[in-house]
Amino acid sequence: QVQPVESGGGLVQAGGSLRLSCVASLSAFSITTMAWYRQAPGKQRELVAHITGGSRTGYTDSVQGRFTISRDNAKNTVYLQMNSLQPDDTAVYYCNAVLYPASWGQGTQVTVSS
Repeated sequence: QVQPVESGGGLVQAGGSLRLSCVASLSAFSITTMAWYRQAPGKQRELVAHITGGSRTGYTDSVQGRFTISRDNAKNTVYLQMNSLQPDDTAVYYCNAVLYPASWGQGTQVTVSS
């Protein structure tokens, strides 16, 4: 499988917003549960949000109500809309399939200044 390609990160002030995109070259993308993960310096990678093939979603408690995951199956793309960003959201963000993940991509850096 080809690595996912993430984009859309950047530097924002606390309270700001970013929209991340991830293109995943999966033959069965439309039925694959996808997720966004993040890894902050010195910490383990954590799952932030997931979306099933039927577009059911789930979020870790720390981002519930602030982040929204969505998908466009015609474009093999998963999005993460991030609002009310906080310094603790600073991390490299990755996307991947939850089951049978591909090799990890390079991710996209999100930096939130206070």
